[in-house]
Amino acid sequence: MLSPSLARAEAVQSIVGDFNRVDVAGYALLLGALSAALVSAGWLARQRNRLESESRGLRSELSVSQHKISKYQAFIADKNRRVVIWDGQNSKAELLGQLPSETGAPQNDGDFLAFGRWLTPGSASEVERAIEALRSHASTFDLVVETSRGEVIEVQGRLYGGRAYAVFLALNNLWAELAELKIERNRLRNSIASFESLLDSIEQPVWQRDAEGRLTWVNHAYCEAVEASSPNQAVQEGREILGTLTREKIKATTTPESPFRDTVSTAVRGGRTFFEVVDVRGPAGSCGMAIDVSSAETLREELVRTLKSHAETLDHLATPVAIFDADRHLQFYNQAFVQLWGLETSFLESRPDHAELLDRLRSAHKLPEQLSWKAWKESCLSVYRALETQTDLWHLPNGQTLRVIASAHPQGGVTWMFENLTEQVSLETRYNTLLQVQGETIDHLSEGVAVFGPDGRIQLSNPAFRALWGITEAQAAVGTHIRLLEAACKSSYDKADGWKAFGKMITSFEDERPSSQGTLELYSGLVLDYAVTPLPNAQTMLTFVNMTDSVRAERALKEKNEALRKADELKNDFVQHVSYELRSPLTNIIGFTDLLKTPAIGPLNERQSEYVDHISTSSSLLLTIVNDILDLATVDAGIMQLDYSEIDLSDLLDDVSMQMTDRLQEGGVTLEISAPSQLGHIIADRQRLKQILIKILTNAVNFAPEGTAVKMKCWREGVDFVFSVTDRGRGMEAEMLSSAFDRFSTNPKGGKRSGPGLGLSIVRSFVNLHHGEVSIDSAPGQGTTVNCRIPSASIPQVIAAAE
Repeated sequence: MLSPSLARAEAVQSIVGDFNRVDVAGYALLLGALSAALVSAGWLARQRNRLESESRGLRSELSVSQHKISKYQAFIADKNRRVVIWDGQNSKAELLGQLPSETGAPQNDGDFLAFGRWLTPGSASEVERAIEALRSHASTFDLVVETSRGEVIEVQGRLYGGRAYAVFLALNNLWAELAELKIERNRLRNSIASFESLLDSIEQPVWQRDAEGRLTWVNHAYCEAVEASSPNQAVQEGREILGTLTREKIKATTTPESPFRDTVSTAVRGGRTFFEVVDVRGPAGSCGMAIDVSSAETLREELVRTLKSHAETLDHLATPVAIFDADRHLQFYNQAFVQLWGLETSFLESRPDHAELLDRLRSAHKLPEQLSWKAWKESCLSVYRALETQTDLWHLPNGQTLRVIASAHPQGGVTWMFENLTEQVSLETRYNTLLQVQGETIDHLSEGVAVFGPDGRIQLSNPAFRALWGITEAQAAVGTHIRLLEAACKSSYDKADGWKAFGKMITSFEDERPSSQGTLELYSGLVLDYAVTPLPNAQTMLTFVNMTDSVRAERALKEKNEALRKADELKNDFVQHVSYELRSPLTNIIGFTDLLKTPAIGPLNERQSEYVDHISTSSSLLLTIVNDILDLATVDAGIMQLDYSEIDLSDLLDDVSMQMTDRLQEGGVTLEISAPSQLGHIIADRQRLKQILIKILTNAVNFAPEGTAVKMKCWREGVDFVFSVTDRGRGMEAEMLSSAFDRFSTNPKGGKRSGPGLGLSIVRSFVNLHHGEVSIDSAPGQGTTVNCRIPSASIPQVIAAAE
């Protein structure tokens, strides 16, 4: 450990060291601040001296600038100049200087900027557009404009230091004259440009030539005519629209006082074209225009052809025509005119006067005889002084009737047409006679007839019409409106489908008026069949036929038919019900009969066995009859469905022959089946097809003589199963063949066993259900053959039947 004295000495020494370090740092900072202050003072002194020097220079330059501004203001203040200054796009204009009062420029700043008040309209719009371009797009300009007093002013637009200046200068002496010449030059250029634009837009070729005859300008129509791509090409290549001879003729004949004007022909775009050429000569050359008159030439030629065609047409007309000029001389006549009057061609070709022509016809006794010939002729010739067409009838001595039509021409002259009405008068006479006959015929018809006009008023009616509706002749008079007729017939029939419906159809404005038919039953019990028939000229005919007796007979027949239908339904219901009721006891009888035949019940004597056999046979026959009746009733009701399945025909024939064994033995007949070894299969109802075969074979066995054979022939035609059954019986007569398939139809002669006559009827019903065919060929003494065709059902039919 240190001694206390030594520790105190070290502490004092540490305190002195710390004090020395702090003092030295303070003195250093003080010395740095004093040095910086001295440097800043020196720099400020130098800056002050420099600023004072610059200030003296600026004051000198300001004095010079003010002196220059004074001179510029004095220059601008000249009365021949005014400056408009804009500082920025939206700043207000500043104006300096003035223009002389004789220019018409306003002294007020606002009035001066309204350029339209003191400049001409064209100049004002030009200045406004130029100033707008200057301020918006920095586009400088130099214009020469005109005031409303006729003074010329030059306007210059410039940009200086971001400002827009418009300087208006009043020109004097030569400058003014030069400016006026510039304006006039611009005016002439604009006029020339307007005329060139106008000439360039027209469809007629226009050209301009120099003194040597060379092309200097052409329009677009000229360019198209010579097939040039542009007017410059046409001018440079010297493409001419006119031929050399035509140009030489124009050059030789045209003078400033006498322009060239003529119609020439030239080739344009590969075709011949007619132009009316106008060429004018001036001091510096010539200019011309070609007007296309091809259409006019075509129209002129077409007019000539049309006149010739009209003359040929009139010459082939059956109506006589003669044309006289304003001097009443004959100019044209056709062959019908020559044939009508029988005049010499030489006389007609001499162009005779109309009065002379009439006198010649009168002397030939070809004109109507008149009490005053002079007055009649003067009346005929008065048409030359008339303004309207005149018409007259001439009754010639030869019996002809002519309608004479004289039509005056606006330019003078008259066209005479002679229409032969002889046949028309004859036809009119026969027509009137026919109308009378038709009227008498209609009046004596048993059907009621009435004809109405488009206005709904009656035109004619016959007595039968009035009698059927119980109205008088006055109520159905000609001109009576259908509404009045409706009111008159209201007591007989007053339903909505009656006369109101007739009125709508008769007065309808539809383009196509439909016809209508129907039946009305009047309150009196009469039944009328009506028909509404449109006629020409918008007329309509109503006809009514009394069908009361026919309707009554029809109603009686319908009532009887309904009674028969109900009786047939009752019969079917009865048969079906009785058949079902009989089947149950018959089944019991057959069952007990079979039971009696069995040895287990006990032995039967010979008579009992015979009776039991008769009971069994009769019961089986009765069950067959009941089943047949039930099948027919099912077919009639439309509820029988075929049970389609695939049938092996060979097995089916074997099954049928087995079931026919007892019946064949009973009838003393054999069965011969002729069929291929492989008949194949067919899709049909096995039970019904088996019934068809058994019924046909049973019928054949019944009528076949004992000891004979029933022949059955089977074959296939496509997918159809075809067979025929032939017996050697007595055959059937023609009247029996027609009813062989009818129900309960029996043949009382030749059969071993009589039946109800349902076998063939069931056969036809089952064959029809299979969409097949069955027929009988028979003749007395030649036996009978039944032919049958059963088509194989398709798969969809089988599926439908299964469903």
